Amino acid sequence: MVDILTECREKMEKCVASLESSLNTLRTGRANVALLDNLTCDYYGDKMPVTQIAAIKVPEPRQLLIVPFDSNDVKSIVAAINASDIGINPIVDGKQIRLNMPALTEDRRKELTKKAKNYGEEAKVALRSVRRDAIEAIKKDDSYTEDTRKLEEAEVQKLIDEFTQKVDKILKEKNDEIMKV
Repeated sequence: MVDILTECREKMEKCVASLESSLNTLRTGRANVALLDNLTCDYYGDKMPVTQIAAIKVPEPRQLLIVPFDSNDVKSIVAAINASDIGINPIVDGKQIRLNMPALTEDRRKELTKKAKNYGEEAKVALRSVRRDAIEAIKKDDSYTEDTRKLEEAEVQKLIDEFTQKVDKILKEKNDEIMKV
């Protein structure tokens, strides 16, 4: 009985953590190392995350500095940045790469807000899926009485309401951050 609710809560927390991770990859007006978390480049024939083959620093509020551990990787990192959808032109500075964050235009801000909203909808769909699985598990368990089933289903509903509010709050904060000039 408690196991189903505990498992449900853990899965919902993972959904929210996944949303936060996805939102961190969206570019706002400030430099953020998480912007490069999903960026992979060619590393001796394999695809490797840039974060594993280079040190990434934030020397200024609107700049990222990428220092590859092997200077031969500069070209592949630049190619990966150009191929990605982050919308920043890399500047090769000797054995390092600088990414200057330009100010976002109004259209780009609206586009990023829509992308954030899509991430939020995906998180809500995942939460509803967790709820459905928990309710099915409750219905399949023969040890529950009818009243206990209804109480458990109500508890699961309270959980999803709580986590949906968390998702909405996180989305509102991210949208405010994106729209801030």
